[in-house]
Amino acid sequence: MTDGVRQLAPRRLWPLWTVLVVVVLLLGCGLPALLVVGVIRESGSRATISRFGASAADDPATEVARGLSDRMTAQLQRQSTALVGGDRAGYLAVAEAPAHADLRRRFAALRALKVTVWRAEPSGLPVPVEGKPGEWRLLVRFQYCFVAPTCQPSPVLIGTRWRENGDQPLLVALEESKSVETGTRPWEVSDLAVAIGARTIVATTPALRGKLPSLLAQAEAAAKVADGYVVTGSPPDRYRIFYAGPAEWKRWYGGGRPQWTGGYAVTVGGGHHEVVLNADGLPSSGTDDLLRHELTHAASLPERGYPGKATWWLVEGLAEFAGAGGQPIDRYEGLAEVRKLVQSSWDGRLEGITPADDAPAERVGGSYGVGYLAVRHLVDRYGPERLLTFFKAVLHERKTLDVAAEQAFGERWSVLHDECVASVRAAVA
Repeated sequence: MTDGVRQLAPRRLWPLWTVLVVVVLLLGCGLPALLVVGVIRESGSRATISRFGASAADDPATEVARGLSDRMTAQLQRQSTALVGGDRAGYLAVAEAPAHADLRRRFAALRALKVTVWRAEPSGLPVPVEGKPGEWRLLVRFQYCFVAPTCQPSPVLIGTRWRENGDQPLLVALEESKSVETGTRPWEVSDLAVAIGARTIVATTPALRGKLPSLLAQAEAAAKVADGYVVTGSPPDRYRIFYAGPAEWKRWYGGGRPQWTGGYAVTVGGGHHEVVLNADGLPSSGTDDLLRHELTHAASLPERGYPGKATWWLVEGLAEFAGAGGQPIDRYEGLAEVRKLVQSSWDGRLEGITPADDAPAERVGGSYGVGYLAVRHLVDRYGPERLLTFFKAVLHERKTLDVAAEQAFGERWSVLHDECVASVRAAVA
């Protein structure tokens, strides 16, 4: 992942688990000013093209590239307008015929997801493709919204390839985003069947279409819970959920999750998280708490990620608390794993409870259970509002645990930490 920083945080689920992927997007940052050209800007309902960093000293090759960038940008604008307007012929018209099959699939998937915003912003100048005269490659930062036309768009950086064709260069291919950002989006590579509710979007492959009605109902119920864990701003306009079959699980967002993973949430920018569930082996009895858990991540976490492993217990503990759905502690299904961890290798420090990617299943379950019990203690003693104040101070405002504890609870963190640990031990005694 050359353009993002990924943090993994697995979550216990029977018999699988889930992983949280927090991506700090760096798109559009750190580029030399000279290289940012032909950016599409919105002005009311009009799209205009502006150029940055032009220099009177540009050499002829750079001037050629700039001219090509402007013409490619105009083609991208035509394609964007066609996509949002549902004009498939117009969407395909900017591309050569061999690219049409891939573009038709992308068009259908994005339209099924109810794309309402699609903007293309060239990132740098086009460069010649080696060994292919007249062909050029241009990195493009696409920004998109689903369903809600006024959302803060999510960005994705994708390589595009073009062939010179007078004033209207032709698109040769859209590459997958896996080589330049956080991993391939589902709509880039898969046919999608989609169901949309008041608070959620649920998408899967056509082969799993029959799961959509129940998944949507479960997702809508989970969204009502997750909305209660928003710590800053407004709830997401729609929670985005992708239900992956075995092949898609290995491909969407780069795949490569720990073997015990049952689902994950990935930050995609624009204040959005996209949730992926592993259809292979995920029991229906575990879907409700998994969705509550993951959508709580989407509602509560800051876009820029969280401050590392020392706060993992708090991030996952809150999501586990939401996932538990208010059930009594003695009904929490991970108590046996917590007991084994407490009685064996745990040193009694919350900041060191994060499991490794290759940790055995029992160790993963125990780690999540410790986080849950620690958060549960704070909620039981101080109430959910003060717990969310603490969460916001630590995760969003990046305050130390000491400062956050004084602010939210009026207590020293060292004292509260020991109380949380004692509560964990008492629960499994």
